[in-house]
Amino acid sequence: MQPAPKPFFETLHALLDAEGEITLGELLDAAGEQTYGFLTLLLSLPNLVPGLNLGLAPVGGIGLMALGVQMAWGTPHPWVPRRIQAQPIHKGRIKNALARLETQLDRLRWRGAGRRPIHHRWAGACIAWTGFLLAIPVPLPFGNQLPAATLCLMGAALLEERPTWAWIGAIASLANTLYFAFSFDLILRTFTRAFHAMVK
Repeated sequence: MQPAPKPFFETLHALLDAEGEITLGELLDAAGEQTYGFLTLLLSLPNLVPGLNLGLAPVGGIGLMALGVQMAWGTPHPWVPRRIQAQPIHKGRIKNALARLETQLDRLRWRGAGRRPIHHRWAGACIAWTGFLLAIPVPLPFGNQLPAATLCLMGAALLEERPTWAWIGAIASLANTLYFAFSFDLILRTFTRAFHAMVK
């Protein structure tokens, strides 16, 4: 039997289960002071869904870069345009991805793992960099899913105030960077062939 979700995740599930459309603004109101963690999680989750991530990864990555920069700069609450706040959320896909994420998080909730506020400036820098990796349309296996999974863990770490998760996320971000760096030659050749095909 799966453990009960934490209070915020419980609130999020209730909103996603409600009838009718729900907007991003309504979810942000529910997040309250946890807006940074929630937005990180929300922008990352769709990129874990195969197929859906192909079109959303660059958009989500750019959004996460902007979010991370605001965190690193020390902005108390992220600025989100009203037009974006009014956008409806695809509840079904988000809920399915959220369920999978919670299953993985349950494995990290070991006894003795402390809970305390996370330094937002370094977490923001990590989110901004990993968002950049997510935005790059790389022709690599799991090229979008790996940065997205890292960002989901960072978002969950902010929501639940789990510094250990944040450190794991930072290490995963470094691993993503190395993965992209060692594959740079393949990425460059792929984009070169694509460019030549377009100009012919």
